[in-house]
Order: sequence, then C-alpha cells, then structure tokens
Amino acid sequence: MEPAWTPLLLSLKVAGWATALDLVLGVAVGLALARWRSGARDIVDSLLTLPLVMPPTVLGYYLLVLLGRRGVVGGQLESLGIHLVFSWQGAVVAAMVAAFPLVLKSARAAFEAVEPQFEQAGRTLGLGETALFFRVTLPLAARGILAGALLAFARALGEFGATLMIAGNLPGRTQTLSVAVYAAVQAGDDATANTLVLVTSVVCVAVLLIAGRLVPQHSLLTSR
Repeated sequence: MEPAWTPLLLSLKVAGWATALDLVLGVAVGLALARWRSGARDIVDSLLTLPLVMPPTVLGYYLLVLLGRRGVVGGQLESLGIHLVFSWQGAVVAAMVAAFPLVLKSARAAFEAVEPQFEQAGRTLGLGETALFFRVTLPLAARGILAGALLAFARALGEFGATLMIAGNLPGRTQTLSVAVYAAVQAGDDATANTLVLVTSVVCVAVLLIAGRLVPQHSLLTSR
C-alpha cells in the first residue's frame, strides 16, 4: 500500500488542474448563457449540468467511449501519442467533467446578478467590451465564481466512479484519495482507510466553509 500522502498529493494535483480548466470554461460558458436570449438556453444549460446528476459509472462509460483508443477523440489523440486512459491526465478529465456544472451554475448566476447599469456606465466611459468584462463584469461576479470554483475543487477531490473507470487504480500513478480509500477497504487496511477518509473530510469541510462565507446569501446550485 502506498503512503497516505502519495494519493493526497496526486488528488490535489488532479483537482487543481481540473478546477483551473473548469474555471476557464465555466466562466466563458456561464457568461454566454447569462447573455444569451433564446428559448434553447435552458435546454443547453440542462445538458451541461447532466454530469452533476448522472451516475458516475455512466459518466465514466461515456468518457471511455469518447476518449478510449477506439473513441472518436481518443483515437485521434492516440495517433498524436497522447494517452488519456490509465493516466493522471485522464483522471483530470474525469474530475473536470464531473465538477464542471458547479462552476457553470455559479458563474451564470453571478453574471446574471451583475446590475446592467454598472456595465452601461463603463460603456459610457469609453470601455470596450473586453476591458468592460475584465474591469467591471468579472470583478462584480468574482465572489460567486470563486465560490463555485471551490465547490468544484471539493467535487474533483472526491471524484471516484468516473476516475476509476477512465484512469484505473494504479498506485503512485492514478490512485487518487477516493480510489485509495476503496483499495484500502478492499485490502482490509482499516488504518490507512481511516487516515485517508479523515484527510478527505477535513479538506472538503474547509472548502465548503470558505465557499459558504463567500456567497452566504444564495444557493450555488441554482441560477436566476
């Protein structure tokens, strides 16, 4: 059995990369949905939120079909020498997809909560759309986005089902905290399992407390 800190460090790396990618994509898509005026908006939003409610094994199966060696995307990546299945990068993809809805919903709600008169004032002062976004819109929505990112980090840190299916359980390579807990229980190593569970619980509680302080006034899982 690997030392307890090995899966912890791997989980932090996977969750960190997944959250960073989700932050970029979630802000972009959240802004687009907040500004989009179409009857199809809620349908698109629902489809993008599916990983939040979909069984992890089903999500993992979809990822395998897509990213496996015979998959549409995976086959192309294999030809370029990029192997996602049974790699820590595959674990990043699994965690990123599972946690993405948390950033998306938070970003959309945060952007919709920005008062239009502030943006109009920026335009009146001669700001272009890019400068307006970075100097007015994004700072006003930052608290909600950051809270969503923290929740996404906690979700990525605890991802199990999809990660196990696409990245496997390779100690020191793809064995994240949640997978290590499963392996420890299967091996009857209660001491390691208890340590890993305690570490995971402390980190997740700390993240939730910080997220709650950032946006205490409304739920992060709903948008206006």
